[in-house]
Amino acid sequence: MRLLMAPTDTTLDAPRLTLSFAATREEVREAQRLRYKVFVEAAGLPRPAHHNGLDQDEFDQYCDHLIVRDSSTSQVVGTYRVLGPDAARRRGRYYSEQEFDLRKLDHLRDRIAEAGRACIHPDYRSGGVIMLLWAGLAAFMERKKCDYLIGCASIGLAHGGHDAAAIYHGLNDANIAPPEYHVIPRLPYSIGKREPGYRPKIPPLIKGYLRSGAWVCGEPAWDPYFHCADLFMLLPLAKLDSRYARHYLREARAL
Repeated sequence: MRLLMAPTDTTLDAPRLTLSFAATREEVREAQRLRYKVFVEAAGLPRPAHHNGLDQDEFDQYCDHLIVRDSSTSQVVGTYRVLGPDAARRRGRYYSEQEFDLRKLDHLRDRIAEAGRACIHPDYRSGGVIMLLWAGLAAFMERKKCDYLIGCASIGLAHGGHDAAAIYHGLNDANIAPPEYHVIPRLPYSIGKREPGYRPKIPPLIKGYLRSGAWVCGEPAWDPYFHCADLFMLLPLAKLDSRYARHYLREARAL
């Protein structure tokens, strides 16, 4: 385990957390096991044939895996995987390219890091875990000299798509990327009109992206396996909100 951040806590009752990159196959499996519990079991998705209790795909072997542990139990309670430009070239594409045509971003490829499979244990969603994971992303980007962070941010469709419609139509001009950065969904999710008065539940990952200054790069794609609408997010580090920049980059440089 390559430790990035020593145990931290914010209150006497808060769990002590450590952040690291997975350094062994077993640590990657721990992350995949948490992903399975959250993405498959808790979401009630059909279990894949020959499942082994792990959420895994062909991108995992090319990614670096950030993991957050509760120091008192050694349990992995949060994870994020990140794919740098060199690894994306070896794989032949970014994960997002399964859902979006990214040709408008070709000129940025040498400076893009992709974050994905963000996953936090339900008992640890107070904010501390995601802040550690984002500090780890900042450390990775500085190390790899990446100026742009991309990723798919999912909106569940359990409420008939009303959340997706309300979130998308509620974006303001500052949230929408300039046209030259727009990407095209391969399987578009049809966004209807926003239901008057409907207040959507905005996923924490999307809140984090938007508060940090990220853009939404066009209309969402439909992910039929996870039954969600995915927004393509692009965060130029130069656009990172100064409050979050100070926090993430300060933490990153301490890692």
